Amino acid sequence: MIKSLLLLLTLAASALAFAQGGEEGYRIGAGDTVRITVFQNPDLTLETRVGEAGTIAYPLIGTIRIGGMTLSAAERAIAQALKDGNFIKQPQVSIFPLQIRSNQVSVLGQVNRPGRFPLETVDTRLSEMIAIAGGIGPAGGDIVIVTGKREGKPFRKEIDVPALFFEKGSQDDILVAGGDVIYVPRAPVYYIYGEVQRPGSYRVERGMTIRQALVQGGGPTVRGTERGLRVFRRGANGQIEAISPNLNDPVMPEDVLNVGESIF
Repeated sequence: MIKSLLLLLTLAASALAFAQGGEEGYRIGAGDTVRITVFQNPDLTLETRVGEAGTIAYPLIGTIRIGGMTLSAAERAIAQALKDGNFIKQPQVSIFPLQIRSNQVSVLGQVNRPGRFPLETVDTRLSEMIAIAGGIGPAGGDIVIVTGKREGKPFRKEIDVPALFFEKGSQDDILVAGGDVIYVPRAPVYYIYGEVQRPGSYRVERGMTIRQALVQGGGPTVRGTERGLRVFRRGANGQIEAISPNLNDPVMPEDVLNVGESIF
C-alpha cells in the first residue's frame, strides 16, 4: 500500500513538472520510457519504451505512433484508437514520462566529461548540466556559452558561472532544453618570461593585477627587477605595443610580461 502511494506521488510530481514546462516544452521521442494508464482499466496500464520509429505496442490497438507528440496529443491519440476500436466508450488516458532519453544536451569544451547527456526532467538548470558533465576543468573559463532554440528562434547567451553562486537564486541559472549546446571555453591566460622564477603561461584570475601576475610567476630572480618589467599587449588597431605598466594595473588576456635584468 505504501509503495503504491509513493509511486503515485512520484508520477504525479513528474506530471506536474512536465505540465509546468508547457505544452511545447516536451515532446515524446525515441528512447523515452512512459507509463500509460486508462481510468478504471488497470489491465491497460503499460510501462514501455518508445521505439526508434516513434511507435509503441499498446494492448488492444497494437502499434501506434506517439513519437513527436506532446503528452496531451499522445493521450488523445491513444484514447481515440481505443474508442474507434469499440474497446472503451469514453477512455480517459494519462501518460507519465518516466525517463527521457530523446531530449539531449551537448556539453563541450573545458569540462571533465564532455559529451551528450539526456535531460531527465524539463526543469534541469545550467549549473546541474555542468555538474552532470563532471564540472568545469582546471583550464576552463568562468564564462560559458549556451546556444539552442527558444520558441522556435535561435538562442544564445553568455553566462558568468561563478556569479550563479554569489547571488542567491540567480536568474542566469537558466533552464536548459533539448538540443542545447553548452560550451565552456578555455580560460584567458597571460605569459611571463625573462628574469622570473617560474616563466610560463598562467590563468588570468578575476581582478588580477600586474603585481599579482608577477607573484604567480614566482617573482623576479636575483638578477631581475620589477623596474625592468615590460608588458606586450595587442592594441585596438591589432598591433602589439610595449607598455611600462603600473604594478596595480589589471592584467589583460594574452598579455606577455617580460621581466628585465637589473643593470646592477
